[in-house]
Amino acid sequence: MKKIFVILIPFTVIFTSCKDFLSIDKYFSDEIKLDSVFTEKRYVEAYLWATPMFFDDEGSLLQNTGTPGPLATDEAFTAMGVQHGYNGVAFAMDQVSARWLAAPGAVNERLNIWPNMYVVIRRCNTILQRIDEAGDMTTVEKFKITGNARFMRAYAYYKLLLNMGPPILVGDELVANNESLDFYDRGRCTYDEAVEYICSELEEAAKYLDPKTSIMDFGRPTRGAAYGLIARLRLYHASPLHNGGDIARQVYGTWRRKTDDVQYVSQTYDERRWALAAAAAKRVIDLNQYSLHTVISDNSTKGMPVNITSDADYYDPWPNGAAGIDHFKSYSDMFTGEAVAATNPEFVWGCNSSTLTGDTRMAFPNTNGGWNGMAVPQKIIDAYSMFDGRAIDDYSPDYPYSETGFSPAQEMFSEYQLNANVYNMYVNREMRFYASIGFTNGFWPLESCTSSKTTTISYLFDGNNGKNTSSDPLNHTPTGYVIKKFIHRQDAWNGDNARRMPKAYAIIRYADILLMYAEALNNLTQSHTVEVDDVAQTYSRDRAEIGKAFNQVRHRAGLPGLTDSELAGVATVQQLIEKERMVEFLFENSRYFDVRRWGKYEESESQSIRGMNIEGNADSYYRRVVPNSSLIGARVVHRKLHLVPLPLDEVRRLPSLDQNPGWEN
Repeated sequence: MKKIFVILIPFTVIFTSCKDFLSIDKYFSDEIKLDSVFTEKRYVEAYLWATPMFFDDEGSLLQNTGTPGPLATDEAFTAMGVQHGYNGVAFAMDQVSARWLAAPGAVNERLNIWPNMYVVIRRCNTILQRIDEAGDMTTVEKFKITGNARFMRAYAYYKLLLNMGPPILVGDELVANNESLDFYDRGRCTYDEAVEYICSELEEAAKYLDPKTSIMDFGRPTRGAAYGLIARLRLYHASPLHNGGDIARQVYGTWRRKTDDVQYVSQTYDERRWALAAAAAKRVIDLNQYSLHTVISDNSTKGMPVNITSDADYYDPWPNGAAGIDHFKSYSDMFTGEAVAATNPEFVWGCNSSTLTGDTRMAFPNTNGGWNGMAVPQKIIDAYSMFDGRAIDDYSPDYPYSETGFSPAQEMFSEYQLNANVYNMYVNREMRFYASIGFTNGFWPLESCTSSKTTTISYLFDGNNGKNTSSDPLNHTPTGYVIKKFIHRQDAWNGDNARRMPKAYAIIRYADILLMYAEALNNLTQSHTVEVDDVAQTYSRDRAEIGKAFNQVRHRAGLPGLTDSELAGVATVQQLIEKERMVEFLFENSRYFDVRRWGKYEESESQSIRGMNIEGNADSYYRRVVPNSSLIGARVVHRKLHLVPLPLDEVRRLPSLDQNPGWEN
């Protein structure tokens, strides 16, 4: 048990402004006794800002990551498996073991965030217990440091709860390192207890956190970040997996704490949780500090679709309608590095991510030094709307959808080139599709590379980046699509002057807050009064509020909002929110948690991954097939995969510590 609290393993800092303190923790551990840390403010601050090294880089979602992430869902796939560190692939194939997680150097060791989160918790508890020892610190400075420490501690519990389920709550206790094993034996809290504790800690932290950070401090916690995490937790707590009903019963109905037979996940539905979630999201909105990222339209912006009559506000200027902004750049620039993340009003909380920048190579063409294999399944392609917002199976005459033939002419908009001879499936689609997906005959600018600037990429069997022409049998896209969302037009990996724009990862985006608010309101059947910051607020299923929040996200993408008939149906709105989240937050580590909390994990994972026929050339490529990959056939659907297992050595060492359902004890 001592390992939980004292083991130190260096990990990448996510609060990127603190990167200069990477070596501070070792210095304190090896050279200075802990007593010396609390003699001066500068040492306490250094100790505080060294703590984030035990979190993963938040932008690390694909390889050697602490969360199963996109590759453990239906939004991503790669033929490169566990041997290359793609833990999401291993998780989806049920190759993760509680025993492996516990073994140092094991293939999936990075999924075991348990010990490092307790390092964070212990360090924060040390600060909270001993901060008064620093005699040169003012009261205001102490409040600021304790606010950040409480935020980090709450965030460690948050990470444990989302990935591994209810944690062991140690409160403010600074657990001694030299007690007998019996002293460390304690059980896990329930899901409800974890949510309430984390939210209460974030509430307390928010009182002392800065409303904003400077550009130099981008990545550090703010009041908005604390409120945003509360909103997300409240929404998850209200969702079907954790709030009674059939799915809660099926997944967690028999999961009880051995020490007192209490159920870990409540089996009683509580609609009031949706009101709490709505109130938490509305509080972030009411800060009037955040907004969706937009770029003003210019001569290169594609004109708006014609004949939109379902949305009376659609042709009004932004922010009431969709006019006056460039819908491609407004979405794309957030991810590619074009927009300055530190000043982006959509980033409720974000951080710079060198890992995310490096991970773009996984989708880059082989012909430019990339690995060409981070694939997007056909299911996602089909989810994108047509240019006027209609589904592909309900297209209009103005913007038809076809799975035959090719586009006759090249089209340019927003510095994006849509080539001629692109398959008609990819024509007339919404702007987020072009901002996110790489497809056959797609154009890659590679503007920083002066030796071979531009190229058109083909994923046909004999294409320049096809399966037959790859130098490595794994370096190809199994579905005929790659994720292009984070790739800037100047990015290149090979050639003279090749470079990449630095990337930032949005831990919480304002678009998420808006859709969380709409979803929470949509699930209310009656009015509920809740208190926020000691002020009573009443929430009900307000159609106007749902539409106002949802439609902002749609309008920014250039699409019409919800119709009156759609707003009238609870199930219809929920279905549209689920589809919108799939597209809007593609490859942002949202869908992994969404499908689980909605109770849709088994349904979504039971559908085979499909794509274009990469074994074929022009006459047979453009048809939906299940890729010829053993990794697809090895994917399983198992209820235990709702959670990552606890490390087996901890479970066996502590008699009161229960394992997650379905995993080895």
